[in-house]
Amino acid sequence: MKHYGLIGYPLSHSFSPAYFNERFRKEAIEATYTAYPLESIDAFPELVQQERLSGLNVTIPYKEAILPFLHQLDPHAAAIGAVNCMAFRNGRLTGYNTDWLGFRNSLVNRLNPLPVGALVLGTGGAAKAVVYALTQLQVPYRMVSRTFRNGGLVYEQLDPTVLAQYPLLINTTPLGTWPDVAARPPVPYELLTPRNALYDLVYNPEETAFLRSGREQGCAIKNGLQMLHEQANESWNIWQAFPGETGHSDLF
Repeated sequence: MKHYGLIGYPLSHSFSPAYFNERFRKEAIEATYTAYPLESIDAFPELVQQERLSGLNVTIPYKEAILPFLHQLDPHAAAIGAVNCMAFRNGRLTGYNTDWLGFRNSLVNRLNPLPVGALVLGTGGAAKAVVYALTQLQVPYRMVSRTFRNGGLVYEQLDPTVLAQYPLLINTTPLGTWPDVAARPPVPYELLTPRNALYDLVYNPEETAFLRSGREQGCAIKNGLQMLHEQANESWNIWQAFPGETGHSDLF
């Protein structure tokens, strides 16, 4: 019996346990998938010691904080600087990033032609994966946050000129995730037009306050559910490529 799971905090909104356990059942694979809500990343070594794991997914807020615990990184994860998938191999823990593939595939599927520019709302691990995908697609972008960071923009700078130059707005923050469904990034929504499009990495609820505000302005909208399925499938492929590997209790 193989054991997989998800670390992050909180995890009450996650679709992953149901998704992977159902897939294990359908494909007659003897494996389980469990959510492990960790209040601190410092609890990670204890988790590995207690559970004999074959692989893990990583979500907010640990996609960057997990890096010091890894023995090696896939080249894409190393370039991004964030991890959302891990596999135990030969007593070593390898980190991967499948978020960027999930975002890339879902964006290409939804928007054709690709937008002339994008505003990436947020600066965390998910934002790094989105930026990496946009770079691969050669879509110009600007980072947006509440405070000035590394040449990025602040929300107060989002005027009609900026919104026309970067018509795609991508929310990579957890704002709007259930149960705090009224939260949304402080975008000047009244300035949005049908030439803008909104993409929210949040998938629960199906239509966030961010997306609803864009729809009311005539914008095309998309939530993160397809991205979630795409990145989960990539994690599945990584784990199934090495079905015989199992985590070791003495890894740390």
